[in-house]
Amino acid sequence: MSNIQAFLLGLLQGIAEFLPISSSGHLAVAKELFSLSDIPLLFDILLHLATLAAVVVFFRKKIAALFGVLFRWIRRRPLPDDKAGQSMIIALVLGTAVTGVIGIAASDFVEDIPVVCICGGFIVTALILILSSYLSARRAAPPSAAAGTVTPVQGLLVGLAQGVGVLPGISRSGSTIAGALFAGVDRNTAGEFSFLLSIPAILGAFILELKDIGDIAGAVGVLPLAIGCATAFASGLFALAVLMKLIRRGNLAWFAVYLIPAGIAGIMFL
Repeated sequence: MSNIQAFLLGLLQGIAEFLPISSSGHLAVAKELFSLSDIPLLFDILLHLATLAAVVVFFRKKIAALFGVLFRWIRRRPLPDDKAGQSMIIALVLGTAVTGVIGIAASDFVEDIPVVCICGGFIVTALILILSSYLSARRAAPPSAAAGTVTPVQGLLVGLAQGVGVLPGISRSGSTIAGALFAGVDRNTAGEFSFLLSIPAILGAFILELKDIGDIAGAVGVLPLAIGCATAFASGLFALAVLMKLIRRGNLAWFAVYLIPAGIAGIMFL
């Protein structure tokens, strides 16, 4: 892998991880075009870790607040306004458990999914975004808990949606945000919860692929790997800031304008 290819793959990962267009699907298509299909899946996971660092940096205040709630909860000294944080922690744990079960079950065949099916997943993602934007626009307010709260049941539903996003071509961020909106979570909290839920999911995927850690340096090279990860982190921060603004405005359906033609083109020509 050349430095330029690593840069382009890192840029693609950073943008596609947070914009609801499927980073794993785009990486698979890009590696097919670059004739890099023999690169271990661990390379993709390491790029995901770079974007995970972007999530931690972007939501550092929210993450610190949740750890504060958890610490007080363990010590049995919660504050009166900790209930929303406690509910979100439970929702994150339940959502992570559901995603983990689906991810482990799907791990054996995810790498073997043909590119044409991945491109079909782009179209499925587009339809999910259109439907979620339509339903979100029709709701004046979240029907369940107050804004800023995620219930355990909602966490389970979003975890299920994230499990579906394990499939290349199905956007993880798009499916989880859409799942949260379907479950009645307000737009801003849906975006926050989606990316907070990605943290244990990405770490879990990394642990599952650690068996390939010895192959990554020889297949990719240290410098290209560093370039790819640095680019993914920087572009991920930018994409995350852009997407949070779009979520608040309810404009996720705009990405269907790209995903549907891209999916059709991939099915026809790849």
